[in-house]
Amino acid sequence: QVQLVESGGGLVQAGTSLRLSCTTSGRTFSNYAMGWFRQAPGKEREFVAAIDWSGDSTYYADSVKGRFTISRDNTKNTMYLQMNSLKPEDTAVYYCVGGNTRWVGRDYAYWGQGTQVTVSS
Repeated sequence: QVQLVESGGGLVQAGTSLRLSCTTSGRTFSNYAMGWFRQAPGKEREFVAAIDWSGDSTYYADSVKGRFTISRDNTKNTMYLQMNSLKPEDTAVYYCVGGNTRWVGRDYAYWGQGTQVTVSS
């Protein structure tokens, strides 16, 4: 059974930083692309960032480019999202997602339970 568990969310002030982690169990983590999505209250879920199996290729939504960094440590079965210069509009539930191939695609078969990030102004 594949499980994705996020951690690191919380309440922070605008302009500060936060790092989310996502640990995967139940499959060979290093074989698959991973990503982050988020959903703000009253809004649709949106793509945030993705990373291929090796960590060499990364992709970002325009809204977070230059502020967020996605990375992974395949020895720890863990993916990270470093979020800097946080804005109130970054407030959302952040979901860790797992792909079905080594390369980033549009579909993700596995989702975590989500972690709340709240940015106060």
